[in-house]
Amino acid sequence: MLNMKNKPVNHPLVEYIQRLQTGQALLKDSPENVLEVVGILKSYGVVLDAYSKNLIYIAENQFLVNFPFFKYFDGEISIQKLFRHWWHDRINFEYAEYCMKTMMWHGGGGLDAYLDSQEFADICKVVINIKFKNNPFMLGIHQLFPDFLIEQLRVSAYYSGLGQFWQVMANIFLTLSDCYDQGKIKSIPEVVKYIKAGLVADALKPITYNVKIRDKVYEIIPKSVSLTFLADTAVPYVEAVFFRGTPFLGTVSLNAQAYQVPPDQSRFQYGALYADPLPIGSAGIPPTLLMQDMRHYLPEYLHNIYRRSPRGEDDLRVQICMSFQKSMFCVTTAAILGLLPYPMDTENQSEQNANRVYLEKWMDRLKTSQIMEVNK
Repeated sequence: MLNMKNKPVNHPLVEYIQRLQTGQALLKDSPENVLEVVGILKSYGVVLDAYSKNLIYIAENQFLVNFPFFKYFDGEISIQKLFRHWWHDRINFEYAEYCMKTMMWHGGGGLDAYLDSQEFADICKVVINIKFKNNPFMLGIHQLFPDFLIEQLRVSAYYSGLGQFWQVMANIFLTLSDCYDQGKIKSIPEVVKYIKAGLVADALKPITYNVKIRDKVYEIIPKSVSLTFLADTAVPYVEAVFFRGTPFLGTVSLNAQAYQVPPDQSRFQYGALYADPLPIGSAGIPPTLLMQDMRHYLPEYLHNIYRRSPRGEDDLRVQICMSFQKSMFCVTTAAILGLLPYPMDTENQSEQNANRVYLEKWMDRLKTSQIMEVNK
């Protein structure tokens, strides 16, 4: 029997297909890469934990609020916190909203399908009428523009969905760091295996969304809809943020005649796996906010490496971004392997062939990514 795993593959990224088939990762294994990936994911985990809590707070406490001035305060408002907010001595929750809006715009998955359903619209009408039963002005707006407030609840549902997804990912990244500190994680394949195990363990975790109005709880995304962590938040997130993304204002022309932005958003390649780290630090580049947040929580062993670089602290955000991009290729590897049609060690020829076709499709999408750069 011909072993399809050993059959030559005519593909530009055949090396990476073979890596995945032999238990390796899209990022090459080295002690330096392990240190960078684990260290940056430790920092990212702390930031994601803060992002997720704020997104869920906004979804549950700021829904249908016309001017949510204090949505970034998590319900704790004080003069000191207000001054820190104005001085930008805080977590940049705007980046979390950027990811949420990108995910919502690209859509995909069961969450997106449910939010376009009549069942969701009917639930929204009930919630809107109860929320504004003593507010004739807002009820009048709802009568005149029936989709306006429903759309606001769609946005709130995405706040909640992304918040729940990031809660799981933050826990995976923080416990990964703990395992590394204990000497249990020593290679990139072990990093990928740990992340994959976390994704699989929570694959069927229910995604629900409830709001409280005058001491009564209303289900906006009931458990009966059967939305789950992996299929309905993780996969759409990877598609929207890792692969597609959105073009950053000031870096490309949005003039249709310039043809720098594809007319079909499915052809977008502005995600985290494609981005050039060099603009990080520039105004208007959303990931700059994330890098600024992560710099505050870098493990000392990783921060020391950055300090010893030729530019030291001068390009710290760029260095963080380069490490972060490496880590995202590890997370992508875990997602690819977690969604593999058949076990990688299968001896069935047709299953081997299906796996190879599956991997080739992924590599087709990564041909123009930064995969070569992160492996230099």
